[in-house]
Amino acid sequence: MTAATTRGPLRGLSLRGRLLASCLLLLVAALLASNALLVTLLQRQLVHQLDNRLHTAATVAARLPDLPQAPGGTAPSQVRDAVQREMTGDTYVAYLHADGRVRHTLRTSTGSAPRLPVLTAAAVAAHGGRPFRTTAGHGGGDWRVIAEPLAATRHTPDGSVVVAGSLAQVSSTIRHLGTVMLVVDFVVLALLGGIGWFAVRAGLRPLRRIETTAAAIADGDLSSRVPRPASTRTELGRLSTALNGMLDRIEAGDAARAATNERMRTFLADASHELRTPLFGIKGFTELYRMGGMPERTDVDTAMNRIEHEAARLVRLVEDLLLLARLDEDAADGGTHLPLRRTPMDLRTLAADALHDLRALDPRRPVTLTGPGGGPPGGAPVLGDEARLRQVTSNLVGNTIAHTPPGTAVRIGVGTRGGRAVLELSDEGPGMTPDQAARAFDRFYRADNARGRTHGGGAGLGLAIVHSLVTAHHGHVEVRTAPGQGAAFRVLLPVHPDRPGTRY
Repeated sequence: MTAATTRGPLRGLSLRGRLLASCLLLLVAALLASNALLVTLLQRQLVHQLDNRLHTAATVAARLPDLPQAPGGTAPSQVRDAVQREMTGDTYVAYLHADGRVRHTLRTSTGSAPRLPVLTAAAVAAHGGRPFRTTAGHGGGDWRVIAEPLAATRHTPDGSVVVAGSLAQVSSTIRHLGTVMLVVDFVVLALLGGIGWFAVRAGLRPLRRIETTAAAIADGDLSSRVPRPASTRTELGRLSTALNGMLDRIEAGDAARAATNERMRTFLADASHELRTPLFGIKGFTELYRMGGMPERTDVDTAMNRIEHEAARLVRLVEDLLLLARLDEDAADGGTHLPLRRTPMDLRTLAADALHDLRALDPRRPVTLTGPGGGPPGGAPVLGDEARLRQVTSNLVGNTIAHTPPGTAVRIGVGTRGGRAVLELSDEGPGMTPDQAARAFDRFYRADNARGRTHGGGAGLGLAIVHSLVTAHHGHVEVRTAPGQGAAFRVLLPVHPDRPGTRY
């Protein structure tokens, strides 16, 4: 029988049925093995006791004097009484001559006599008083036999005495015990089977809850969780904890994926809108020229200037989108798409350039250079790509110019704070609400109402690029603002120990 055929009957059962069937099969095997061992030991003990009684009876019969023979060729009544005091059940006693011929016999029952081999004096001596087994004629069952030599006297010639006891009583006892054991085993198996059914059912109740939870998740309910067991040290406890942890990650991943898809749809919609605006302008001027709507040279020059302006806007937008895409790829795979040329530098250089740019773009603005939060400016050595960090300050300056009224005071702070290099731009403009500030670094987001876009504004990518570039330098950017209290953008980067020369 192969393993596949033995497992076949259990394969169609449920887990509860397989567990119960396996336990019952093991229990049956254990009961049968223990019963067989017990019956074997009891049988040996009963046979050993019979052998002891046979040995005692043979010793007593051998010591009795040679009394006259009773009628019918049997031993006298004294021998019968002596043997019956030692033996129970079917017994056979015979006095033999030295050549093995029967001299006297005694039966204490009406059963058939055992079939004895020729027991000469030499054969009896060879047995040495050890019992042996023989059978009876006509299906009378097995007998145990002991032969003892007789001491030769003046009244008793040489010979031997043979005492045999039937094993029928032993066999009957073993059969009765076996029947009782089978009945008891059947009752025990029935009781244990019923108790085991309810015990296994109760023990597997957490698995049924897990099954119900899995079915709910398969139907799309990712918020379902497996009830936590009383103890997490059991197998079911550890399984429930692991499943809940996996479900938490799956739900978080699904939520993140949904948020990413939503951001991607918004991004594509915003990008399409921003790209469509300059393209429609270019297309409108070209169609107007094709239809003859520009008869004068000045009209053509004006149209070409507008086309050039829209094309430049389109190029800047595409470059910004390409830069953000490369920064996203760098964040995902470790920075191979936009390698940064890091060199030791000081943020004071960028702060000084930002001061000159603000004064050049709006001479009426009061611009001051201080340390972070006020005080004198300080050194801010970092290890970074100067061109990319200069793009950060340029976008912050452009954001300030675009979203604050002309003449609004601006403060540029530079130095170190808390072990990090700091560069900040703070204005006294209209500020932003908390919700607007939380989305300030989102792509294509523009808080038009809060910050008064008097200069037209851009596509809403400047602060997103600032955030991505600062993150690529292992830093972060934060904004502090409130309605009517201006806005302060602060860039924080890891401090580099070298301090390069500065220029203003």
